[in-house]
Amino acid sequence: MFAAENGLKGDPRLEAISAAIRVVPNFPKKGIMFQDITTLLLDHKAFKHTIDIFVDRYKDMQISVVAGVEARGFMFGPSIALAIGAKFVPLRKPGKLPGKIHIALKFLGFFVVDDENGNTVIIGKVISESYELEYGHDRLEMHVDAVEPLERVIIIDDLVATGGTLSAAISLMESQGAEVVECACVIGLPEVKGQHKLKGKPLYVLVEPSGLDEFC
Repeated sequence: MFAAENGLKGDPRLEAISAAIRVVPNFPKKGIMFQDITTLLLDHKAFKHTIDIFVDRYKDMQISVVAGVEARGFMFGPSIALAIGAKFVPLRKPGKLPGKIHIALKFLGFFVVDDENGNTVIIGKVISESYELEYGHDRLEMHVDAVEPLERVIIIDDLVATGGTLSAAISLMESQGAEVVECACVIGLPEVKGQHKLKGKPLYVLVEPSGLDEFC
């Protein structure tokens, strides 16, 4: 659902958020109206409005995990997690886990590396989930010990278009026995509100994309 349909109709914060998002035509390829949230981050009032609306929604839902989708989900997820007393779990693109390991051998799902003394150590098991894009496919990865069974999770990203990325994130969480309460995005196309596109999970969106009418 859109925030305006859930008690925030006419809320000036939503207008400020929408106005702070820059639209870049034909990026990264012709026909795309890119929704650039970096300008939202530059506007501290609009950025705070964004975080505040999400925090107000989730602060009383007993959420223990905020999972952010790489990369722009990382810009909103940690602030929300801190405010509601939850941990933040990054869902990363392939080969990015664990954080500071530069050279690693992936063996049976574990990253195996040599420490400073030359000893071989196992860093942690990584699970992955593939998803389809309009131009190919990609994958999200997560450490298996990042979430515990029955933990209540919200998944954060900046924009939802087809729902493929969020569906992959849901699958990662559910594979570890966690409960995905809701997915949340700053921007969303109206046609993606259907829960069937997100494995039956509800979707909460602040604003619709800007500039589509002008482009058409």
